[in-house]
Amino acid sequence: MSRPHWIPLESNPDVINKFVGGMGMKLTWQFHDVFGLDAELLAMIPQPACALILLFPINRKHSEHKEEEDAKLKKEGQHVSRNVFFMKQNIGNACGTIGILHAIANNENQLEFGDGFLKTFLAKTKDMTPEERADYLESDDAKSISEAHEASAQEGQTEAPERDESVDLHFVAIVHKDGHLYELDGRKSFPINHGQSSPETFLQDAASVCRSFMERSPGEMRFTIMALAKA
Repeated sequence: MSRPHWIPLESNPDVINKFVGGMGMKLTWQFHDVFGLDAELLAMIPQPACALILLFPINRKHSEHKEEEDAKLKKEGQHVSRNVFFMKQNIGNACGTIGILHAIANNENQLEFGDGFLKTFLAKTKDMTPEERADYLESDDAKSISEAHEASAQEGQTEAPERDESVDLHFVAIVHKDGHLYELDGRKSFPINHGQSSPETFLQDAASVCRSFMERSPGEMRFTIMALAKA
C-alpha cells in the first residue's frame, strides 16, 4: 500500500504561525526567522527560545552520515529521556508538520493551547509509540491537520511543488529536554542525543548542531532555520 504525500511546507514563519494558530496554539510563542548562527545574530532571536527547526538539503553525504550514525547508535546505545516526544514520518513531504509537532510537543508545558487539533493531538498521542503517532497522523482523526497543512503549503512566497514531486529538502527539530539536546527527525530510527544542554545554553548548543549539517554540505546555500520563541 502506497503512503500518502502532502505538498511540502515552506520555511516561512508567517505561514507557520498562521498554521499553528489555526490549530489552537496561542501565539504567545511564535516561530521566528534565524538569520545566522553567529552570536550577534542569535542574540536577535526573542528570548526565551525553546526549539529550532532546520530545513536542509538531502544529499549523498547526508544519507551516508545518517546510515553510519544509525548503525553506531544501535551498536553503542545512547541516553534518551523518556520525556522526549518523538514520532516517525510515514507521509511523504510531511516533515515540516512533523518538525513543528516535535517542537511543540516537547515544549507543551511552556506553550498555551485553546481548543483545536493540537490540544487533542497532544492528549491522544501522549502515551503512543513513535510508530503509533505516525499512524495517527494518517487517520481520519487527523484530517484537520492534513487540510491545514495543504492550505499552508499554498501560502508561501514560492510556488508550491506538486504533491508527488521528489523534494530534496528536509525539516528536523532540535529541542532541549531534561538536560540534553535532541535532534528529532521522523525518518530516523530514534531521537539523536547531541549532548548536555540547558535552557540558558540551548540556542548556542542547537546552533552547533546546525553548523554540523552545513559542514557536511560545503557550498550549499539551501539552509533555513526558524526558532520557536516568546512572541
